[in-house]
Amino acid sequence: MNKNSLILLLLATIAIGIACKKKKDKNDSVWLIPKDEVLDGGPGKDGIPSIDNPQFNSVSATTTLSNNDLVVGYKVGNDARAYPHDILDWHEMVNDDVNGVKIAITYCPLTGTAIGWNRVINGTTTTFGVSGLLYNSNLIPYDRATNSNWSQLLLKSVNGDLSGTAIATYHLVETTWGTWKAMYPTSNILSTNTGFNRSYGTYPYGDFKTNNASLLFPVSNTDSRVPNKERVHTVIKNEKAKAYRFSSFSSSVSIIEDAFQGDSIVIAGSSSSNLIVSFSKKASDGTILKFSTASSPLPDIFSDNEGNTWNIFGEATAGPRLGEKLTATTSCMGYWFRFATFYPGLEIY
Repeated sequence: MNKNSLILLLLATIAIGIACKKKKDKNDSVWLIPKDEVLDGGPGKDGIPSIDNPQFNSVSATTTLSNNDLVVGYKVGNDARAYPHDILDWHEMVNDDVNGVKIAITYCPLTGTAIGWNRVINGTTTTFGVSGLLYNSNLIPYDRATNSNWSQLLLKSVNGDLSGTAIATYHLVETTWGTWKAMYPTSNILSTNTGFNRSYGTYPYGDFKTNNASLLFPVSNTDSRVPNKERVHTVIKNEKAKAYRFSSFSSSVSIIEDAFQGDSIVIAGSSSSNLIVSFSKKASDGTILKFSTASSPLPDIFSDNEGNTWNIFGEATAGPRLGEKLTATTSCMGYWFRFATFYPGLEIY
């Protein structure tokens, strides 16, 4: 190699090094959230492994769950799937494809929040992994296409090439295994055949779920209006939030018609069935519907003034709008303390 070629090679190497350092520095130092509040959760990046090739069992073949165990449900067409907390506690991320819908089930066991994320971002399909970092005790996923970091409860990328990009979400339903299998007896259930050896059914964080005073990581705001570990349904819009408690609903299904951030919404819940769901009252043609409880059993949950019946996924199952879908709110279940941290002063219905 002659002297000029050597110099060019050296300059190219330096340029690549500078570019890599800039990219590394960007991910290390430029955050949309306070960097000193981004904490190392302990296991490291991918130390909590995502499930990227999920396997499923039938309801009848699922024998490890008790009726009171919580599951997260998702449905596209006739394909209904449930993802047990018992498995999500150990993996936090399931990259799935449900009838062509590229979805990531993101779950944070420290905040009890499960949110469905669209894996197609700016036209590129990606998978999400667990970064090992936490912000206000909440999961920070990263996408494998750009290595950007995301805040689960802020619903956006907070660091990296996609910083500031909002995530599109899918409507999930959280309820108990007993309720789910009664509603969807032919559904698919995430299998413990994950390729990893984990103590599924044993909660990895001790008494955290039941100890109201226990917070394993510091948070920036607390709010004593509701017990820390009470599960609430929270609607999020325009960086504001509103919480709905099980105590606002009867044992059987009851509904609330409400307004939040300029939207007319309907919320249905049942304390005995352990579920709360919420949707826009505006139909696809702009008509504002008036809702009541459905006369048919779950998964049907709403009736309306036009004679339609709607299920927990917002699908019209009978009536003149058969085949239409209601627009779900951006919402999820989770521990009260978490929403109070991310959305200080949030409304409580």
